[in-house]
Amino acid sequence: MKLALMIVQMLCGLFLIVIIMLQSGKSSGLSGAISGSSESYSLKAKSKTWDAKFARWTKWVALAFVLLTFILVLL
Repeated sequence: MKLALMIVQMLCGLFLIVIIMLQSGKSSGLSGAISGSSESYSLKAKSKTWDAKFARWTKWVALAFVLLTFILVLL
């Protein structure tokens, strides 16, 4: 069982790396916070973009990775 969880955790980690690498960078940073953003999208259109989907997947896969890590530490 421990070996199976370790394999799932490894695959989860690799998937997390791929998802993070596919996301576009947040180039505005501190300068965007000071000068304001030039982009103005509606929330509905923004939630359907690939970046929004990758951000959601990143949250869920990261949560699964952390939970698997805690389970493996307890075993």
